[in-house]
This record gives sequence, C-alpha cells and structure tokens, in this order.
Amino acid sequence: MMEIRVEGLCKSYNGKPVLTGLTAVFRPGITCVSAPSGTGKTTLLRLLLGLERPDGGTLCGADCRWAAVFQEDRLLEQLPAGANLRFALGEVPGEAAALLARLGLELSDPEPLRTWSGGMKRRLALARALLAPWEALALDEPFTGLDGENRARCLALIRERAAGRPVVLATHDRTGLEDAPLVRLGRE
Repeated sequence: MMEIRVEGLCKSYNGKPVLTGLTAVFRPGITCVSAPSGTGKTTLLRLLLGLERPDGGTLCGADCRWAAVFQEDRLLEQLPAGANLRFALGEVPGEAAALLARLGLELSDPEPLRTWSGGMKRRLALARALLAPWEALALDEPFTGLDGENRARCLALIRERAAGRPVVLATHDRTGLEDAPLVRLGRE
C-alpha cells in the first residue's frame, strides 16, 4: 500500500512562513487539505509534486509518478478537447471518450476550448489528469466553477480512479468529502 509521509515540513517565502512543522500521512484514497486562502494548500501540493523544495522537514514516498490539476486549468484554449489530451498525454487513451462522457463532455467536440464554459474546461483538466499514468494525484481546488451535479460526477470518478492510490485534494469546500481524512493548515 503506497503512502506519502511529510514530517516537520517547513516552507517560507521572503522570510514569511507558509508551512511550519507540518506532519501528515496521505494514504490511498482521498485526503482533504483544508485551510484559509494563503495558508499553504498550494504550497504543500507544489512541495509534494517536487516543484518547490522544502526549507525543512522530510517527504517520504513523494518521489512517485504524479498527475495534477492546478488552480488554473492549464489548457490550450485554441485547440479542441482531443487535441488538448494528445498534447498532454501523447496519445489519447482508448478509455478517454467514455471517461469524458461520464463528465458530460465529448472527445470529438471540434470547438476550441475558448468557446467552452469554465466548468467544462475544469472537467477537461480533471479528465486529463485522470487519464495520465499516475501513482499519486494532486488536486488544487478541482471543483471550482462546477455546479452540484457536476461536482458529484467528478468526485465519484475521482473516488473510483483513486482505488489503491493517494489523492491529495486541496479545497475550501468539503461537500461530499466529509468522510475523507482531513489535514488542516494555517489558522483554520
């Protein structure tokens, strides 16, 4: 069983501490990271992903293959869905059309993403991460811009695909995630 441990994790920017002595374990399934804005959720994910280096503490098990959904969708707005997936994944997995359909999207939609709603783009960003090969998944506010029905669809798909693998989900809103283990940061 894969797990990721952080012990005494510290990170500061310009002398201002963002994370101070964080200790947590991320086991298979979804673990929520909750905190007010500006108190380290994104920083923690960036440390886990290896995009930042901690100032102190240790990360164990984080040197695995990650997929991620960032706060920004990071999509190519001038391209349609299929081309976005090909750009990120190399080739579109055979299961892509069915996975997108579960999220209310069409792989064959020829429209460039600049014509899509914010919620549609968010679901495509999530689909892209779920279709990538991964051992651990980092999700930074993955439900931004989604209504209740689409949030529930996305969450069900994340739970299904997370089987046996850790998912670190940073969010302000734990709706539907009340049963998930919680790591609190900052002043909350």
